[in-house]
Amino acid sequence: MTTHFFINARLIDPEAGTEAPGWLQVADGRIAAKGDGTVPVGDHKVIDCQGHCLAPGIVDIGVKVCEPGERHKESYKSAGLAAAAGGVTTMVTRPDTLPAVDTPETLEFATRRAQADAPVNVLPMAALTKGREGREMTEIGFLMDAGAVAFTDCDHVVSNTKVFSRALTYARSCGALVIAHPQDPGLSAGAAATSGKFAALRGLPAVSPMAERMGLDRDIALLEMTGAAYHADQITTARALPALERAKRNGLDITSGTSIHHLMLNELDVADYRTFFKVKPPLRSEDDRQAVIEAVRTGLIDTISSMHTPQDEESKRLPFEEAASGAVALETLLPAALRLYHAEQLDLPTLFRAMALNPANRLGLESGRLTAGAPADLVVFDPDVPFVLDRFALKSKSQNTPFDGQRMQGKVTATYVAGNEVYRRT
Repeated sequence: MTTHFFINARLIDPEAGTEAPGWLQVADGRIAAKGDGTVPVGDHKVIDCQGHCLAPGIVDIGVKVCEPGERHKESYKSAGLAAAAGGVTTMVTRPDTLPAVDTPETLEFATRRAQADAPVNVLPMAALTKGREGREMTEIGFLMDAGAVAFTDCDHVVSNTKVFSRALTYARSCGALVIAHPQDPGLSAGAAATSGKFAALRGLPAVSPMAERMGLDRDIALLEMTGAAYHADQITTARALPALERAKRNGLDITSGTSIHHLMLNELDVADYRTFFKVKPPLRSEDDRQAVIEAVRTGLIDTISSMHTPQDEESKRLPFEEAASGAVALETLLPAALRLYHAEQLDLPTLFRAMALNPANRLGLESGRLTAGAPADLVVFDPDVPFVLDRFALKSKSQNTPFDGQRMQGKVTATYVAGNEVYRRT
């Protein structure tokens, strides 16, 4: 039996909601025990965490890896290296590739590439409808057999309510999770900013925050009708929160997430038409940002994800309206989230509840916790070390990050998958 002891650590336990000094024992790729006293005597390898934080590895729902079709933007190898450097031990990948991951054959291709090249766990999602076109649902059962952990058309909202309701009904019969992008597609089409005085002054095509509320209201009504398991990928506005709270209170099988960019940035950040700040949905008002942070703190919003979306220079170096949406965030997810910790808005157990425990629970995974028997997918990080982010130092093939040149605080020291070290900061 291969046994390791992580000693001199600040254990971040999102399940217990605690942060305390202690040690962790890992045996044969799984957590064997933890404690806060003297390390048991024995023949074992000791890893000194030097007082840094030891937490469950991040489970990141909604990572885009551009294989097949756009490998020049991101490959499984580059995304896996970026994930390991960012403390992400499980990437849950999106199906919005070229072609879309909508058949077992395409899914199996992606799975083989991931297993061969990525040093972290990769769990694929599949498209809910063929070609993500919203007209005909995919073979959900066959795709689940091939390894799909959830079904989503990503930012292509299924506007045909009958098609979506049938897909939800079939997903429920298979025990499948559906992940949706709550937006009214008519209102949000072509939008580059959130409506208001700022967007009007900048002359940007905008969408009302009500588009998110309307999209969520429709989806909740369909959940009442079908009883399906549902996860909203990004809740970004205060107006959507009351509907989400009522749906949860009424016992629907609904969870929700938000992206790190909507937690850290607001609509004013695009003041100089900086396209690295163009994401989907568009950045919201400061009031919305604060409301979403509070919803994460209370648990109304369950997960925080990177929504990692690589774009090459050619698609970003365009006028703001024409530029592609999205930003890379596998490596910046944790240091950006630590800004909320340093601002005393969220403590570390709450952050890792949203970044590790809750995503794992939603997908039925054993990871995301520090309990005995859980996989030893772990991240060691120093939350206090300062640095200036250089986008060209990122391990992703694309470097479209809005945090370029910004002062940040907190770096990953080492990342472990099944007890094996996959990254160490030099």
